[in-house]
Amino acid sequence: MANGLRFRTARDLFSACPAVGKEMKAPPTDQPSIEFCRALLAGRVPEEAVTFCAYLLPERAAIWWAHECLNNLAELLGDRDLELLVLVRDWVGEPGNPDRRAAVAQAVEMPPATPVSWLVLAAGWRDASATIDHAATGSPAAHAVSAGILAGLARVSLADRFAVLSAFVEMGIQMAEMEAQRQSADAY
Repeated sequence: MANGLRFRTARDLFSACPAVGKEMKAPPTDQPSIEFCRALLAGRVPEEAVTFCAYLLPERAAIWWAHECLNNLAELLGDRDLELLVLVRDWVGEPGNPDRRAAVAQAVEMPPATPVSWLVLAAGWRDASATIDHAATGSPAAHAVSAGILAGLARVSLADRFAVLSAFVEMGIQMAEMEAQRQSADAY
């Protein structure tokens, strides 16, 4: 299953997305991506596993993953974030819908100050991806996904944070594996 991932090894991901190397201290290895991600989770800076997952997943899948993570923290979010979660959910369901795109574009006008506002920014950047030079900018959507999830995790009590972080990373890994299966099925 790991062979169907977008990036077979951590080094493949770091080579394709140099921006991830600027966001993480862990050096790339030739470990399969999933093993590397789990090693990050077990390492000194487990939050880097969130960043790695954000880059490992295709952008739309990463935004959905972040939505699901933050939806699990709904009791820690304010009313505006809850409204934005609905906007992100609707956008992921129909990213080409002009009404959804217009709502995201309007929401992007506000600076990201909350966990979910980062996801809206990721969706807005993904919509604009045709005009973004990813070689020059890296992957702004992946950066925003990582920032949103980590901002949400910062609201979790210290006693619960690692358990929640672990659950989020495992969810991201499962999504990456499902995406790999989907890509393999589409290839046939």
